[in-house]
Amino acid sequence: MIKSYINMEFEMKSCFMPNISNSESLKVLDVTDSSVVIQMNNPDCRGVFPSDTFQYWIRKGSLIPMNDNQKKTS
Repeated sequence: MIKSYINMEFEMKSCFMPNISNSESLKVLDVTDSSVVIQMNNPDCRGVFPSDTFQYWIRKGSLIPMNDNQKKTS
């Protein structure tokens, strides 16, 4: 199921502690069984999370999947 995150974009809430760059969203670039590679939108930087940690941030509500309407209005 985590493979389905590839190319998904997520809105980052203020409670997303790893957001030291103050980005508003991130995009998943690659997923393996053990890690998730992301790219933040502002500034243009990348990061890698253990897959279980990335899923934790989603469950906690710190990362919210963006639908197509949200992407177009951003």
